[in-house]
Parts: sequence; structure tokens; C-alpha cells
Amino acid sequence: MKNRFGPILLLASALLVPTGLSAQLGGKLYQQRADSLLQNILTRYEVKEHGLLMETYPRNSKQEITYTANTGSTVHQQEVSFLWPYSAMVSGCVSLYKTSGNKKYKKLMDKQIKPGLDLYWDTTREPHCYQSYPAFAGQNDRYYDDNDWVAIDFCDYYEQTRNKEYLNKAVALHNYIYSGWSSDLGGGIYWCEQKKESKNTCSNAPATVLCMKLYKLTKDKKYLEQAKETYQWTRDNLCDPSDHVYWDNKNLEGKIGYAKFTYNSGQMIQAGVLLYQATGDERYLQEAQQTAEGSYRFFLKTQPTVKGEMRFYPSSPWFNVILFRGLKALYLVDRNDTYVKTMIDNVDYAWRYTRDENGLLNRDWSGNKKDHFKSLLENSCMIELYSEISEL
Repeated sequence: MKNRFGPILLLASALLVPTGLSAQLGGKLYQQRADSLLQNILTRYEVKEHGLLMETYPRNSKQEITYTANTGSTVHQQEVSFLWPYSAMVSGCVSLYKTSGNKKYKKLMDKQIKPGLDLYWDTTREPHCYQSYPAFAGQNDRYYDDNDWVAIDFCDYYEQTRNKEYLNKAVALHNYIYSGWSSDLGGGIYWCEQKKESKNTCSNAPATVLCMKLYKLTKDKKYLEQAKETYQWTRDNLCDPSDHVYWDNKNLEGKIGYAKFTYNSGQMIQAGVLLYQATGDERYLQEAQQTAEGSYRFFLKTQPTVKGEMRFYPSSPWFNVILFRGLKALYLVDRNDTYVKTMIDNVDYAWRYTRDENGLLNRDWSGNKKDHFKSLLENSCMIELYSEISEL
């Protein structure tokens, strides 16, 4: 039987394999990689007392968390991981269940991962949502983008299971996320509820994707209209017109944070594809294609490896996984395999040459930089990536 996704699958031999049994075996190979990583993480990062996971393996007692607003204080030596790294485990389980149909992943999600996630649920403030650190430690900052990622996963999981609990929670999270929308700067969603200082691509682009997924599941046109408005605000305010790659944020004084990260553009690519599929408006597809090409040119850098020079995406694996969501969605529409193929080349190399004795991956896929402390975020995200590749 012909592989309906076309000839982009790479096996361990790094050859393009287009059809038939070879493609099926290739899919199993990537699922095996995803499962192997999942089992390693569940074993090595486990914090039995809380049923959660550590931020790094081994634990880094001197680690300082730099990716939160922190309400003015440095956070370090925490017992368990923050929500963001843990949410990547949610994404991995949802993806593996979707791509394999194996009920062991559903059981893991329902009996372990989701109950762990529930420990981050904050009922002390309205609207309820997930906060950045478990509620047993008291109140912590709440991020609109953190809740975007979980809500998107819940939509995907509901589509597979038809368990209304997950759709209802996704709707509740959507309501929380859009409580962060304001007329300042003409619209847009803030990044951090406790520090409403900027409106970021990372909170608005996934909110657009979430709206489109809720529209698909509920047929409620309010979600489609919100998606269009959020997409357009993000494009108007945070898209670099010179290359169609997205900047990070705009503060309330109108100053742009010009940093560019792969995940921001990845979510706008996915949002554009979903809007195109729902509306038939070619503009959305063309804009997704422009951002995919711009990202390909902007982010890829040539690096030396043990196999000669290769082009790699930045050393931000989770960001790259979110970019892959957009690139895969685009490929399934326009069948241009250039972008997904390069990402697969990268993660094939990382699997072969950068894993340590514990089966964990370095942050730097080229292997030029080694990590003693392996990040939960940057390993758990790879479960989703290998799983998603298995479908191609």
C-alpha cells in the first residue's frame, strides 16, 4: 500500500523511504525511540513523594530558573519541575497515543501524567488555571502561554478519546487565556498574569491554534472569529516584514523585543495552515509558507560534526519541536518536504551521536556541547517529536 504521507520518511540509514513495508518499519523505529525516551524519563526523573518529575537529571542543586517572571525573586533548588517542562510529558503521551493507538499511553496519561498535572491546578484565583509550580507550595505565577500548551494537548486528546473531561478543561483554559486579552496595544494577550508588561507571540500564536482546534471540535464560530482576530493582531504587531519570522514581544510602551525563537514562528505557521483549511483563504497558506521559508533561512546554522558539516536548528529542542508542529501541518497541505526533512536529519543525528549512557539527549543536537545535567524540558519534548515523525 502506498504511504499516504509521501516520500519524506528517514530511516536510521538516513535514506528517503517512500512506500510500503519499509515505511511501516520506519514508523515503528521512531515510535520505539519515543517510547524508550519516555520510559527513561519516567524512571530517572521520578520524584516519588509527589508523583512528579525533577527539573534535571541528575538533580542540579545550584540550578537557577531563568525562564519565569519569578515576581522579583530567583527560583532555585525546587523539589519538582515547573509546569512548562512537565507539560511536555503531556504532549508526548498524547502524541504517542495518537500515533500508535497503544492503550498503555492512554493509561499512563489518565492514571499518572494527568493526576500529576492536576497538582499545578490553582483554584485560589479566578479564572482557575494551571500555575507555574504545584499548588502544594502555595501561589505561584500563572502564564497564559503555559495554559495554551496544555489546552492544545487536551483538544488533541479529546479528539482521540472523546472523554469530555478534556474538552471541558480545554474550554475552561481558553476562557482563562482570553481573560489576558486587553485593548492595550490594540489587542493581544499578555504573557504573565502577574506581570502584565508585554504581549508576546508565545501567548497569542498558540491561542490562535487553540481557537482553531476548539472550532473544529465544537463548530462554534466564536472560536473561528477569535482565531482570526488573534492571528491578525500577532501578524500586524510581531511579524518581521523583511523575512516573515516572528519577533518575541511588544511591551506596553510599544517597544518590540526583537529576539526570534523557532517556536513563535512555528505556531504562526500552524495557525495559518489551520485557518486556511477552515476558510479556504489562500492568504493564510501563503503567509504560512513565507514564515516557513523565512525560518529555514534565518535559524539554520552550519556546524561541524563527526560526520562532517551539517545544518542544525538552534540548541532549543522544545522550541524546535513546536516549530515542527507548524512544518508538519504545512507539509501535509503543500507536500514541500524540505523543512520537515531537515528537522528529521537533525534529530536522527542527535539520536545516534548525542545520547548519554542513560539514553538522554544533549540540548545541542550537533553534539558539540555536552550537558552534565539533562533538562526535563529538552528531553521530554523529544518524545513528541519522534512520535510525530513516525506518522510521516
